[in-house]
Formats: sequence, structure tokens, C-alpha cells
Amino acid sequence: MGVVILMLFCLTIHFAAFSEQIHARIERDSNTHLRRRVIDAKGGPESLIWVVQLSDLHFSAHHPDRALDFRALVGPALSMINPSLVLITGDLTGAVSLSFTGLLDGKSKDLLIMKQDEEEWKEYQKVMEDVVKWSGLDKNIFYDLRGNHDNFGVPVVGGSFDFFSKYSINGQLGRSGKVNSVTLQTGGRKHLFVGIDSTMSIGLRGPTNLFGHPTDQLLTEIDSELSQWNSQSVEPVTKISFGHFPLSFSALSSSEKSLKDIFLKHSLSAYLCGHLHTRFGKNLKRHHQLGHHFFQPNIHPTPLESAKNCSSMAVPPVEEFWEWEMGDWRKSRAMRMVAIDSGFVSFLDIDFKSGAKKIIILPTFPLDSRLMSTSSSLHNYECHSIDPSSYETVRALVFSVSPIISVVVRIYDSEPGNLNMVMEAPMSKHDDNSSRGDLYTALWNFKAFEDPSPVRYWLQIEAIDIMGRSSLTELRPFSINGLRGKLSWTWTEFIVMGCQWASLYYPILWACLFFIFSILIVPKVLLTFTKGPYSYKSFCANKGFISGIAWILVELCRLSVVWFGMLGYLFYLILFPWFSGQVFTDGGERKYMTYKGWVVKIFGESKKLEFIGSPDIMVVVLSHLCFVVLPSILVAAALAAEKGGYRVEFLSRSGKKEDDYGSENNHRSNRGMTKFCVDKRWIRKILLVVCLVICWKHLKVRFQLLKIHSFSI
Repeated sequence: MGVVILMLFCLTIHFAAFSEQIHARIERDSNTHLRRRVIDAKGGPESLIWVVQLSDLHFSAHHPDRALDFRALVGPALSMINPSLVLITGDLTGAVSLSFTGLLDGKSKDLLIMKQDEEEWKEYQKVMEDVVKWSGLDKNIFYDLRGNHDNFGVPVVGGSFDFFSKYSINGQLGRSGKVNSVTLQTGGRKHLFVGIDSTMSIGLRGPTNLFGHPTDQLLTEIDSELSQWNSQSVEPVTKISFGHFPLSFSALSSSEKSLKDIFLKHSLSAYLCGHLHTRFGKNLKRHHQLGHHFFQPNIHPTPLESAKNCSSMAVPPVEEFWEWEMGDWRKSRAMRMVAIDSGFVSFLDIDFKSGAKKIIILPTFPLDSRLMSTSSSLHNYECHSIDPSSYETVRALVFSVSPIISVVVRIYDSEPGNLNMVMEAPMSKHDDNSSRGDLYTALWNFKAFEDPSPVRYWLQIEAIDIMGRSSLTELRPFSINGLRGKLSWTWTEFIVMGCQWASLYYPILWACLFFIFSILIVPKVLLTFTKGPYSYKSFCANKGFISGIAWILVELCRLSVVWFGMLGYLFYLILFPWFSGQVFTDGGERKYMTYKGWVVKIFGESKKLEFIGSPDIMVVVLSHLCFVVLPSILVAAALAAEKGGYRVEFLSRSGKKEDDYGSENNHRSNRGMTKFCVDKRWIRKILLVVCLVICWKHLKVRFQLLKIHSFSI
């Protein structure tokens, strides 16, 4: 009897384990189904799809116009455009403002409260329901992502303060993963879109929640999603990824890998993102290739040269992709259309600040040579890798609230120095009763426009509707043979797009500290171990820049209390916490911040996870070192030097002499500083004003940071 009972017990355990395996497999398959979707883009035009991107909505209870305009403008626009996908790339709620540091964001009227507001999320949910209904689109084609503002103060995903999981479209549709993909199939081609949520797993409050933080696990998932068709399909696949953070504001994983590495591996066509708005410029685009780990000086990393090699044993194509950051809805009321036409990827940024658009024109071929051409474009043209019929027509998507009666393409030649029209042709509508949109084409002799200059020929398309309204596209250069046109960044665009801040943080930090320590320690060493003429006397004698700097810094070293105080403060900043505060919406115990980041407990564990928020912390650390500590040392040194110089001048004017000053030196000193400056001490007064400005800025930032982190002051 005991043996029978034992056998039944073993069988029960076996079947229980088997049942758990089946359940786990079903759950895994279900998650994969939610993460991966395939949509047949039915109807014409064949081999052409288009999607819409929106970003940085920042719906706020203190700025109701953002949600009102979104409801009134985006719904009708989507109904007119009829896209295959709608991508919303983060920062769905929350107000933003630039303080004098340029980096303090907020979610309250005073822009300093970094907590999640559930009412704003309810408004977002309601507005999106209205937009989906008004547009007539399927809710399943909407994909919204979490931005850093949607993650402010959220201690754990799925917790009580994670309103994104509750009110976003992705959350409502069960897309709980950090990576989601959707494939659009049409005309013998596949178009793979992979959405990425690289926000912090532990959401700090701003401003130390500024960067994307991809983990090794996330990078593995992205790699898997981008390679899902590599061995399953003989059809060409165009790959596009979308996320919130530009790569310049994305940190490295723990194994020092980056999103750029994964994107280059799969030769992505484009990465669509937001985050930076339009405050830094309109050309926030970047063409990525291997290298440039710290910075890239211009939009294009290297000149594109023809190296025709079309043999089957040729070197693999260059690993590259485009990064296109788009403007924000918050102030710019921006919306983007992205089209893929037989593998050619183009985009159009639409400005709704002036109201709804009656006509929208998106040229899909030829491409803008400045912002859309790649190395593969040149290779494909030279080696005839793409169906020649793709080059035989000029193509454009035209959307209108009223019937279109005329579409005309014009091409201009800029070689003489002026734009001379060399082609004007009507465009005819692509006939397809089941068309998803209106494609207009015009035959042309494309070989006539081959040229070694990528900006010689310029394209413009005009559409006129039945109401007589006319719309013109912006002039754009094109290169039929796939060459790249030059386009330069402004210095602000370079700072936010060309610099890899995650890699630059520690080099800049240690360079700043080395410089500050140097201006304190080197003069002290010179004063202690040498008898060099580092004095006001030598400065008046030589009038050199170096002697003046040496005199000023040495005078600071003579004030031992001040000098040791500043040196001790620097060591404190390196060795000890800067301040403490509450970093989560639910409050709780205060955490403390160092130059490496915040020290925060892992949710559900007793151990501590140090340095959360690096390199985000750089916005506090570097600004304090560069705009408070360094100026304070220099002003203190200048005040000490002014005091010493005044003393010498005062003694010389009063007729008193020091042992090391003769009458000739007194006369030279009188000429070195005017009576006006000596009597009124205007230099001292100016330095004191500068000192007050530094103190005011420091106290203002301190107040902001303490209020952000709910510290009672």
C-alpha cells in the first residue's frame, strides 16, 4: 500500500511540473505574440507604406491648450493621412521649462515638482480615445512609449505610481515589455518597426533623470527583434527603430555596449526619437557609422566617395544608419510622416502651430541628398542592386481634405549660381480603387540628372485642390546617383547631437577637477619652494599675462584659511555626499547623491544599488564645478590680489615705504594703477558684484534641487 501511495505521489509531482512547463510555454508564446505583430498593409500603392510619429506631448494640467490642440488637430490629420502606424515616442505628460541652468524640468505650475500626476494621465487617456475615434484608425496601430518625464519618481514598473502602465495605449493593450515590434507587409517587402523603452528601471526625479539607460538584457531583446526575419524571409526587409532618447543622451550598458552597436549590426535604415524638442535647432539629425565614440563634428561622419565594387566577393556594405530626432508637440506642435517607398526612406516634418493643414505633400523619390542618402544608396545605384523601375518616376504622396486637381513637379539646376528650372511635368495619380493613399508619379529621364555634385539639382512639388488652394514643398537637393550633400550643425546642435555625453562625463569631470586642483596647488608649491617674483611689483614691471595670473593665484595662497577651505571643499565633493532628498513620488526615506549618482535601495531587496542616475548626474555636478566652484576660486584670488595691490598703492601714495620698494618702483606703481581705480576701488566693487551673482545662482539652484526632492527648507 505504501508503494502505491509513493508512486501516486511521484506521478502527481511529475504532472504538476509538466503542467507548469506547459503554462510557462503558453505564457511565453502569448508574450511573444503581444511583443511581435505582423500587419498586412492591404491595398495600393504596392511597396509603399507610411507612418506618423509624434513626440513630447507634455500634457499638463497647467497647460490645457496642449491637449486641446492635440484633440482638435491630430485626429482630423490622421483621418486624412491614414497611416499604417502611429508612433508616439515618449514624454506623454508633464510640463517642461528651462531654468537658468537650462536643465531643470517640472510637472507643476512652478516647474519644480517632479511627481506623477494621475489627473494628467487620465486626460491623456481620454484625449487618445477621442483621437482614435475621430481618426477612424484601429487602436492597435498606435504605439506609445515611456519618456523620462513619464518615469519621474516611479520606484518600480507596475507599481502604484506607474501610471504609464495603466493609462497608456501600450499598457491598455498589454504591451508590457520594453521592446515591441510590428512588421508591415506589402508588395513583396517587409517593413520592421521596433519600439524601445530605455528609461531607468528605477525612475529618479529630474533633473538627474535625463538619459536613456539600456541594459544588456534590453540590448539582447532589441537584437532578437531586429533579427526576427533574417532567416525566415527571402523578401527584402527595411528596419526602423523608434524610442525616446537620442543616442547622444543614451548611456552604455554594464558591459559597455550601446544601442548604436546593435543598430549598426543590423544596418538600420533609421532611428526615430524625440526628447530634445526644437530648442537646440532644427537639424537634429545624425548619420552614424563605426567610430566616433566621444563626438562627431558634423552630421555626416566621413565624405562619401565612390568605390565601385559589385562582385559577389565584394567587401560587405558599410554599417550605417540615420538618426532623426523630431520636434515636440509641447510648443512646436510638430508631427512627422515617414514613408518607405521600395526601400527608400523619407520623412516630412509638419508644423501645426498655424493650424490644420489642408494639403500635405511628402516626396518619396528622389530622396533629399543631405538628410536621407546613405552609402548603400551610392552602391545600389552603381551596382544596379535595386529594380531600375524604382528610378524611372518621381513620386510623392499627396493628402488633402478636398479633391486634388493638379500636381506638378519642378526641377531646378543651381550650377549657374541661380536656380534655373530645367524640368516641369504634371504628375498623375496612381490608379487603385483600394488605395490606402494618393500616390502621384511623373516619368523622367533620371540619367540626365546624374552629376558629381549632390546639391546641383533641386526638387519642388506643387499641389492645387478644387478650392484653388495651393501647397508647395520646400526646395530640396537630390542626387540620383546616391551622393550625400553637406549640411552643417550649429554649435548648439553639435552639443546635443554630436557629443556622446555618457562617454564624455568622466573625462570632463576629471579634467575639471584636475584644472581646479592645479590652480590651487601649483601656486602654493611655487610660493613654498621657490622665490620667484610672483607679486604686484613684478606684474607692474613686466605687464605680462602669465605674470599677472601667477600674481593673482599666489595672492590667494597667502590667505591660508581661504585656500585650505577651498581645497577641503574639493575633497569633500569627491569623498562625501552632496545632498540628500526624496527621489520617488511616494516619498519614503531620503537618498543621497554623490558625483557618481544616487544611492538607492533595489525594490524588494535589502542591499543597496549605488550610483543610479549616472551620467544623468552630470547636469548637477559639472554645472556646479564649472559655474560655482571655479568662478568662486578665481574671484577670491582676484579679491586677494586687489587687496594686495591696493595696499602697495596706498603706501606709495601716503609716502610710506616698505623695505623692498624704492622710489623708482613707487613711481612705476603710480603709473600702474590710476588714481580713479585706487581711490574708488572699482575693481573690488565689480568683483563683489560678481561674487554676489555666483552666490545667487548657487542658492537658486540649491533651492530648486531641494524643492524638487521634497526637502523642507
